[in-house]
Formats: sequence, C-alpha cells, structure tokens
Amino acid sequence: MSLLDKKAFEAELRSYERFYHIHHPFHIDMNQGKCTREQIQGWVANRYYYQIKIPVKDAAIMSNCPVQSVRKHWVQRILDHDGYGDSEGGIEAWLRLGEAVGLSRQALVSESLVLPGVRFAVDAYVNFARQASWQEAACSSLTELFAPTIHQKRLDHWPEYYPWIEKEGYRYFRQRLSEARRDVEHGLAITLDYFNTEPLQNRALQILKFKLDILWSMLDAMVMAYVYDRPPYHCVTNR
Repeated sequence: MSLLDKKAFEAELRSYERFYHIHHPFHIDMNQGKCTREQIQGWVANRYYYQIKIPVKDAAIMSNCPVQSVRKHWVQRILDHDGYGDSEGGIEAWLRLGEAVGLSRQALVSESLVLPGVRFAVDAYVNFARQASWQEAACSSLTELFAPTIHQKRLDHWPEYYPWIEKEGYRYFRQRLSEARRDVEHGLAITLDYFNTEPLQNRALQILKFKLDILWSMLDAMVMAYVYDRPPYHCVTNR
C-alpha cells in the first residue's frame, strides 16, 4: 500500500469493518433471535471479563503517554467504565445486564464462567496496550468505529427476540451509543496524525486487524462451548 492522504487512510481503516465481530456467525445468530438463553448468558458472562479490562487497558495507555492534552481526553474512558460521582459506569451497567439475563452478580464477578480462550484473548489485548507505544495502543481502540452499529442492532431487535431479558439490562448499550462515537473521534484523530508514512499506515492497519482478531477469537471460543457443547477439557473431565 502506498502512502495515503488522511481521507483515503480513514477510508481504508473503516473498510476493516468487514472483519468486525458483528459478522461472526454467533453474533449473527444473536441479532436474529436464534440464540438460546444459555448462549446469551454465556456471551454476557464472557464479555464481562472484557468490560472490566477496558479501564485497565486505558490506564496502561495513559501511563505510556507523556502528552497532557491526550491524557485529559483519554481519562474519560476510564471514568465511563469505572464510574465517578453519581455515575455508576459501564461495568455496573454490564452487571445489570448480567442480572437481566438471569445471571447472579456473584457468578459474574467471580469470573468462574470466563472461558480460557476468552481470558487469553483479552489478556493479550491488555498486554499489547502495556507494551506498545501509546499511539499504537490508541490505534487499537479503533474497532469503536464500528461499535455504534452493533449496539443499535441490539437495542432494535433484542427486546423482540428475547422478551425474557429485563429492560433495565439495555442501559449499557444505550450509554455506549454516544460514548463510542465521542471516543472514536479522539482515537481516529491520533491515528490519522501519527501514522503518516507508508510503513506507519501499514502498521496501523495491522494493529486494527489484531484488535479485530481479538474480538473474533473471543466468539470462536464461545461457539465451541455454547454452540457445539465442547467447552475446554470436555473430553477429559466430567465437568
């Protein structure tokens, strides 16, 4: 790929939507009302592990960033998830989602339902954020380019397809509609400014694909456990 101007580079980044996990068969089934209660619960339980690691990842990015103006913007991501003042935050909203689909708060917080493949993928993302430059780690957040679509689909279709889910559980998705759009503007601006040579632009695309691989791999692990009924060690234990 030759060096692109900012407009073309942004278009190339956005073209990676084709790898977003909204196109994964498990997600397609969820958004078409084909998942069982147990599959929805499994997805919520495993995504909880991702949710609690988001502020850890963002704190790692900030710890590597010497630019005050960037940190002033980026810290909002941590506050959005951990909560502050009277705001409960995204992690609490996800716990409410877990309760809305019939899981206990204790089961979620214990992480006992988290699959090894999901844990490995999420931890790989956090480790990348710790070890990469802050600009590269910021670039990895650009899967948020595609997030509002997936949240809106859940809000549009899940109440019809899964009437057993309590309505209070949808708060997280409503919150993220605006938060993700705000966050991606900042992350995209950093990426378009910093990755301004052909090798750097290629690197940015590799990083974005790495993050997309993380999200896709998480669903692959869930498919094995909840669709094919082959959770880890199923052939050598009695569970």
